[in-house]
Amino acid sequence: MRKCTLVGEGCNLSESKSLLLLKPRGFCAGVVRAIDIVRIALEAFGPPIYVRKEIVHNRFVVEELQQKGAIFVDGVDEVPEGERVIYSAHGVSPEVREHSKRRNLRVIDATCPLVTKVHVEAVKFAKEGYSLILIGHRDHDEVIGTLGEAPTVTQVVGSPAEVASVTLPDPNRVAYLTQTTLSLDETRDIIAALRKRFPNIKGPAAQDICYATENRQVAVKHVASDADLLLVVGSDNSSNSKRLVEVARSLGTEAHLIDDCRNIRPQWLNGVKTVALTAGASAPEHLVQEVVQYLAGQGFGDVQELEIMPENVRFGLPPEIVETIAAAPAIAAVGS
Repeated sequence: MRKCTLVGEGCNLSESKSLLLLKPRGFCAGVVRAIDIVRIALEAFGPPIYVRKEIVHNRFVVEELQQKGAIFVDGVDEVPEGERVIYSAHGVSPEVREHSKRRNLRVIDATCPLVTKVHVEAVKFAKEGYSLILIGHRDHDEVIGTLGEAPTVTQVVGSPAEVASVTLPDPNRVAYLTQTTLSLDETRDIIAALRKRFPNIKGPAAQDICYATENRQVAVKHVASDADLLLVVGSDNSSNSKRLVEVARSLGTEAHLIDDCRNIRPQWLNGVKTVALTAGASAPEHLVQEVVQYLAGQGFGDVQELEIMPENVRFGLPPEIVETIAAAPAIAAVGS
């Protein structure tokens, strides 16, 4: 466990200070599933196991799996022919799948089922002759993968202002989909702009923003007015983590994204009586607990865990992993 230096200067530990520990926080079902897949594959087949892109967007998770023998690559062309490769939780395009086939790679797919849902919707709308508007961040791995399902009919829109520049062959034959890790409020504004410009636009039967992203944002909104400061544990390339910071700031609460407790700047705590703490969907709980310990040393010893809503979602493992577990039952304990 990393230790964070306590900063006693200017810190009155006798003051009454509170820490609001939000729940749900941290790992979602898709992240748990993806990490378990890599761990089980390493246990069953032995290293090296190649993983295309970061399995989830958290550098501590990636570093831990690297130490166990996982090799992270940017593209499947970096994987030796015939070896095993795991697709990350963010999904891949059909082009990547075809490239893997040409290289005779043994694929284990760790794509989050909720991302797969969006891919299926993209294919369905495209086959029905719709132009597609994909709401999301162009450079995010998830958007790149979804865009690849129907690249000739899909445009990516990242803000309400971008809606004005959208051109379509038939404004009455258009549908929208969204990245799963967006801000609920910002996405709502983009959809409203799309509906205003294209009154007949269709959307998914159920929203694409995932349950975990929504729950963590709702929890932040619930406590924003009670906290002087919100800290979000998560890596800078984690979309859902960054959205939590944005949600708090939009409500007037100071908020910062931190990889771990070492990123906390002493000046952030000046004059602060109540800190709220949460974690993005790919951040490990041990990092949260290290922040709790650090803040306790700064006088925030009154810890209140607030469960805003229960979260009990679990996803099944892919066939390749299920068959492996069946063949060697002891492996099932790896991800527990």
